[in-house]
Amino acid sequence: MTAGNTGKPGTSAGIRRGSHISAGFPLSGCERVVSRYAEGKNSAGVEKEALQENSQTIAAVELQPNGIEISLVVPVFNEEESVVPLIERICEAMVGFDKPWELILVDDGSTDATLLKARGALDRPGLNLSIIELQRNFGQTAAMQAGIDAARGRLIATLDGDLQNDPRDIRAMAQALDDRELDLLVGWRKNRKDGLFLRKIPSWCANALIGRITGVRLHDYGCSLKIYRASIIKQVKLMGEMHRFIPAWVAGVVPSSRIGEMVVAHHPRTLGTSKYGISRTFRVILDLLSVLFFMRYKARPGHFFGSIGLAAGALSALILAYLFIDKFAFGNDIGTRPLLLVGVLLFLSSVQLITTGILSEMIARTYFRDDDTPNYIIRQTFRHD
Repeated sequence: MTAGNTGKPGTSAGIRRGSHISAGFPLSGCERVVSRYAEGKNSAGVEKEALQENSQTIAAVELQPNGIEISLVVPVFNEEESVVPLIERICEAMVGFDKPWELILVDDGSTDATLLKARGALDRPGLNLSIIELQRNFGQTAAMQAGIDAARGRLIATLDGDLQNDPRDIRAMAQALDDRELDLLVGWRKNRKDGLFLRKIPSWCANALIGRITGVRLHDYGCSLKIYRASIIKQVKLMGEMHRFIPAWVAGVVPSSRIGEMVVAHHPRTLGTSKYGISRTFRVILDLLSVLFFMRYKARPGHFFGSIGLAAGALSALILAYLFIDKFAFGNDIGTRPLLLVGVLLFLSSVQLITTGILSEMIARTYFRDDDTPNYIIRQTFRHD
């Protein structure tokens, strides 16, 4: 195992979107690549111009000429009990698959022995395994983004590391994706093995709400088992906890008819502890408001603020016009009337909102032009080809 320096901290951004994670480093057997550091960011949009209305056809992403068919991306966090059985089940599920595939584990700042146990599989014969260790816990969305950025396959599949998703569904989903000419196929845990009140009911409510607001109606937005065409998902940039809304983002760049779902197996959790709770349901609602804003106004935020500002301005004009007529036509005193204060405040709010809209348009243009930093920082990467 060898180590190489990939650059000074802050000079480049982890794994660049669509780049080969070991560019410049010949890998043979089991080698260790110390990846470059970069400053992450906490709040930067979702994808560049992909969510603009009437977006242009996406240019195909140029993939590495490595012939890999499927990249399996699995974010893990404190899964020391399940990571080894997970690798075993994935290998068993892919037995007989006649095309090259790779497994990418993203350790999202685990504080237990997850990384150590995962590295024990690096020398497993026939397993093309990459392990990305993030600098700290950035969350499932950022970990998933790191794995997607590193993936080299024509198709990219994502699944959880808690053994509740069944890797045996991956091959059938990959075949269905091509047969149905889809760009994204989402797993549907029809017979879900989770608690009714803490998981199932909140999930049903969230799925109905997300589908109604985004217009992309699926039974199970929260299922991590999904398979994408790399040329599509690599155009999408995730942020916050937006991984559960990926179908909505993808619908911004491809017709919704190219997004489908498929019933998949689901198993009860037997190892480790769940990282989910009822609080996540409330965070989903907050994230959904952000999704709604970004989907409709990301490329034109001035329309959002401007329309509210114009409405406030119009109401202000009506109030002030009424008071003007009341004062000069009928001679009534308006100086002490609360309606005058309301009219003035609405006028000032209108000016502020319109100004905010103009500034938002300027910021959006700067973002589209200059933003290319990831929302994660890679500590180091291990690979066995």
